[in-house]
Amino acid sequence: GAFKLPYTPPTLNNHGCYVISLNKFTGWLGEQVEANGVDIFAGLAGYELLFEDGKVTGVQTVDMGLDKEGNPKSNFEPGSIIKAKITILCEGVHGNLTQDAFEKIPELTADSLPQAYLTGVKEVWEVPEGRIKPGDVIHTFGWPQPNNEYGGSWIYGMSNNMVSIGYAVGLNSPDPTNDPHMKFQRLKTHPVIKKILDGGKMLHYGAKTIPDNGYYSMPKLYHDGLLLCGDSAGFLNPARLKGIHLAIKSGILVAETLIEAIKKDDYSKEILKIYKDKFENSWIKEELFKTRNFHAGFKGGLFAGMFHSMMQMVTGGNGLFNRKENKPDNTYMMKISDYKKKFGRIPNKESVKFDNEYLFDKLTDVYKSGTMHEEEQPSHLIIADLDICNNRCTEEYGNPCQHFCPAQVYQMEDDPDNESKKKLMLTPSNCIHCKTCDIVDPYQVIKWVTPQGGEGPNYTNL
Repeated sequence: GAFKLPYTPPTLNNHGCYVISLNKFTGWLGEQVEANGVDIFAGLAGYELLFEDGKVTGVQTVDMGLDKEGNPKSNFEPGSIIKAKITILCEGVHGNLTQDAFEKIPELTADSLPQAYLTGVKEVWEVPEGRIKPGDVIHTFGWPQPNNEYGGSWIYGMSNNMVSIGYAVGLNSPDPTNDPHMKFQRLKTHPVIKKILDGGKMLHYGAKTIPDNGYYSMPKLYHDGLLLCGDSAGFLNPARLKGIHLAIKSGILVAETLIEAIKKDDYSKEILKIYKDKFENSWIKEELFKTRNFHAGFKGGLFAGMFHSMMQMVTGGNGLFNRKENKPDNTYMMKISDYKKKFGRIPNKESVKFDNEYLFDKLTDVYKSGTMHEEEQPSHLIIADLDICNNRCTEEYGNPCQHFCPAQVYQMEDDPDNESKKKLMLTPSNCIHCKTCDIVDPYQVIKWVTPQGGEGPNYTNL
């Protein structure tokens, strides 16, 4: 069943906003800045930050033209060293350069709570005329997520009878079979959703993680030679599940700070602190502070979260608690034995029957993402210890990577050397760069690094 809330919470009121394709919007923005003399090198992927005397001094790009074993091929090109007086990281969620900064500059996260993430899985459909009006926005909570877990959906009416629909699933689930892609496909079986999509055609697919813990998980925004903005800074309003407007505004504040630094020819953190001051006096701070406890309010489940969110609305965001402690998402996942003790059953995800016309398996969806990787290159998914995956993880968690990955990168296949066992097989070319594996792997032995520049999903109309 389904029921409509008697009123729309202010955080979900979208009147006066626009429904657009972010892919097309950023492409248009790129044209504007290039027309004003800015160089964009879209085919270069940053590999690691450069440091001198503790200061960030630029970026090294990834090596190109390596084979699967990491040996140079005939077209080998070493990564470029790009020196800069200031490096600005705005590279999306859980970016490898941002993680590099957090590891090498501990003060950036010393006062922050661990980030909490969702994985959002999304499709764009063309539907029969009249099913939904351009600009219509629908949000849902609950099913198919269990009430003790965090998640919800969005449905946006776009022009030309297109619909953007997606489902965001919390990665702090105790269930080792938590599968965002499967839950999204199950969502589409609900009569309310079928009424919109049935008879339509799925055009595009994508998935990405979302930084959802809000204000208290923000890192320090500046360091010598370094500024963070957008998702790299955790700028997302968890109550609205929106962050593009925050990324744009933070980019403006960074530009204003950069002008001051250029005037003084000083890129030290003493000068770059101007950015933090600008943030504190902007509407970004005001918006994020009002929703600072939103995600934490749902720790007790859906109905507790709805109660806490109402209390937060009338108390300026404080609610019944403030700055509730948080753990990394991977630590919430329970071993199969512990899950059975707590819930009285072994974890077993509910599934649907894929017809690849309305309900799609992962491989079909990956094809619709336009993902392209050259096969003959080192894996950009680094497993620190395969023995853990093939033995300990199988026994303790049942290899959750084969569930939480929305692109079927990880599969357990028969081990030809041992008929009684299976071993992990990777298909990195399927990867749609969502970073879920890097975040929620229970042993933290998976690391996502950049593949060759320009490769990955092609998110048309998303």
